[in-house]
Amino acid sequence: MEPNEVGNLAKGVAGWLSLDSERGVTAIEYALVAALIAISLIAGATLIGTHLSGIFSYIAPKLTAP
Repeated sequence: MEPNEVGNLAKGVAGWLSLDSERGVTAIEYALVAALIAISLIAGATLIGTHLSGIFSYIAPKLTAP
């Protein structure tokens, strides 16, 4: 990459993320929403996994091999 291209890329990114830019603010909002959704999914999967583990631990001794 040429130095001029790097400068243009830096200016483009800075403009996109500036506080005056609606696109930058919208992108940050979408990132926060995506992070909240990811945290919720991870927490939900952890709780379900823990609950299922307890259920399987309860059922496993009651099963007999044929």
